Amino acid sequence: MENNHKKTGRRDFFKIAGIGAAAATAAFYGCKSKPSAGGITVSGEVPTGRMTYRTNPHSGDKVSLLGYGCMRWPLRKNANGEEEIDQDTVNELVDYAIAHGVNYFDTAPVYVRGWSETATGIALKRHPRDKFFIATKMSNQRADPPRTLASGMEMYHKSMHDLQVDYLDYYLLHSVGMGGIAELRSRFFDNGLLHYLLEERRAGRIRNLGFSYHGEVEVFDYLLAQDIQWDFVQIQLNYVDWKNASGWNTNAEYLYNELRKKNVPAVIMEPLLGGRLSRLPAHSLALLKQIRPEDSPASWAFRYAGSPENVLTVLSGMVYMEHLQENIRTYSPLETLGEQEYAALEKVTELMLHSDFIPCTDCQYCMPCPYGIDIPGIFTHYNRCVNEGNIPKDAQDENYRRARRAFLVSFDRGIPKERQFSHCIGCSLCSWKCPQRIPIPENMERLDKLVEQLKQG
Repeated sequence: MENNHKKTGRRDFFKIAGIGAAAATAAFYGCKSKPSAGGITVSGEVPTGRMTYRTNPHSGDKVSLLGYGCMRWPLRKNANGEEEIDQDTVNELVDYAIAHGVNYFDTAPVYVRGWSETATGIALKRHPRDKFFIATKMSNQRADPPRTLASGMEMYHKSMHDLQVDYLDYYLLHSVGMGGIAELRSRFFDNGLLHYLLEERRAGRIRNLGFSYHGEVEVFDYLLAQDIQWDFVQIQLNYVDWKNASGWNTNAEYLYNELRKKNVPAVIMEPLLGGRLSRLPAHSLALLKQIRPEDSPASWAFRYAGSPENVLTVLSGMVYMEHLQENIRTYSPLETLGEQEYAALEKVTELMLHSDFIPCTDCQYCMPCPYGIDIPGIFTHYNRCVNEGNIPKDAQDENYRRARRAFLVSFDRGIPKERQFSHCIGCSLCSWKCPQRIPIPENMERLDKLVEQLKQG
């Protein structure tokens, strides 16, 4: 797949974002900060009535620039010791979000082990219907062929039942691109499912129809070339993926520019690249602190993702109240990027591209592993150790013993032994599901060897 479509220079980016190339960098909020338990910087009061909104040109919807991604609702143990969604916390988070201007909630039938739509519906049903837009998806990508019209209709109607609504504000063909044109046609064209969804839009039970994209860029181009007015499209966009997308992803500058040509608003996923852009190494963080000392790395990433004018909303899977508060501050109101800031993020990107990160976004598409391995948990832990400089490399290094102990101890505490990479048999069932196209078994083997070497050392 060719990622390097039309290149956009820095000044072109400012035109896209709708800001002047010489935009000044102002101080942000000016409050002292403290780190929260979730690793996000919390500063000052949380504004109300100041949320930034964007208008969908096709429906006239006034959508909050901060969208709530419902892919990772918090869990708890029930009386039987089994995990379930913590509905009380979900309700609290949703109430707080709506009170502070957030009105776009994005879920899917497959999120949180299939529980997300029900939990989201329970939380939102407690609010007037005109206070929120609900987005969900036709998630038939995991269904075995043939993908029938009947099974698609069943999923569609179940979504409305679980969400407790009689119409859907935003409905997406979920994760198109994986498997190419043949897979796309099998899921939506050959079975008449797309035609059915278009009829539902005409009937008003779907208010806005779009798709979310990961995979072969030919599929993205193919869908935009159809004689269909897409009301929105969801893409992965962040300051690393703008020109340096990896795996199954396409450079965001190409995707965004193609949508802009068609007057199709962009919904943004992965603004933090699976959390990696909220946990920067010290040398990268220092570059940003020189410009805006009080701002968190997450705030930088969200401002980047929200700056282009054709962005309708930026999704964030906010499990902790601190994350929600921080993101509300960033977009209440949004202060668009200036040229100095954009240049700093380019330098941070270069540093990240030459690091040892595994490009996992914790999307969970690889899960569950049939052998019980916590794939995203392992990669998240490893990337955190890369950030913190706790990846031991040279036994002659003066920090080797400290880093070795920190890595081994934190790994055993963070990942149960029965879910570690030593149980990987290299079946590769996970690899083809990964939007980032990570060679998962090879990385499991590499990390297993690293741990064995450290233990022997």
